Amino acid sequence: MNTHTKDDEAYEECTSTIAEVLEILGVKRSILVIGELHGGPRRFNSLRRSLGNISTQSLTVILRHLEHNGIIDRQVLPTVPVTVEYSLTEQGRQFELVLNELHRWGQAWKQQRQTMKKASLSGEEF
Repeated sequence: MNTHTKDDEAYEECTSTIAEVLEILGVKRSILVIGELHGGPRRFNSLRRSLGNISTQSLTVILRHLEHNGIIDRQVLPTVPVTVEYSLTEQGRQFELVLNELHRWGQAWKQQRQTMKKASLSGEEF
């Protein structure tokens, strides 16, 4: 007898999809790299500096991971010395909505935490 409902299947599909997305975005600082690239194409060292001088090795791992997953594009420019520029793919550009929502949620969360902290310091209860 099958005891699974359509709701169970929808939930499993939803969590499976979210898990796949988190495998891509769960790499440390990958969301920050995507955010930096929303301003337009960037060269490696420019990205590295804007991320607080992340190590070359760490940034390389993140960029390769995002490229492998179709979020960013890597273009080798014919300069001397050779220059590499990174930009978002269409899939990466679509992530802007998620970044905006994360920012909105983060601002609300931060405000709530500050309110709770003030109340805690003054002895109030929630």
